Amino acid sequence: QVQLQESGPGLVKPSQTLSLTCTVSGASIPTGYYYWNWIRQPPGKGLEWMGVISYSGSTYYSPHLKSRTYIARDTSKNQVTLQLLSVTPEDTAVYYCAASKSLILGGTSENLYDYWGQGTQVTVSS
Repeated sequence: QVQLQESGPGLVKPSQTLSLTCTVSGASIPTGYYYWNWIRQPPGKGLEWMGVISYSGSTYYSPHLKSRTYIARDTSKNQVTLQLLSVTPEDTAVYYCAASKSLILGGTSENLYDYWGQGTQVTVSS
């Protein structure tokens, strides 16, 4: 059973960089043949797919966020990280990491993904 756990600061100031970590257990990131996605849900809105990193390290990003999103992996810690630059209050959301067995670009339906973390609330405010 794959388990995902997001962690990071709950409060970030505008213009700063948001950094989150997804710790994976039950599967090895480079050999488990999963795709590791970051998805967020702003208050009162639907899910927004942000980007994904494959088991081989390839990355794909939402065109809307590509200019300020960076997803990486640390295979020694079996973690996937998200950095979102120059945040604004509009980046306030619950952030999730989710694993999928196939590459899904832009998917916003929960059932497209095989495993989800519990999510972490991030608020952007001064």
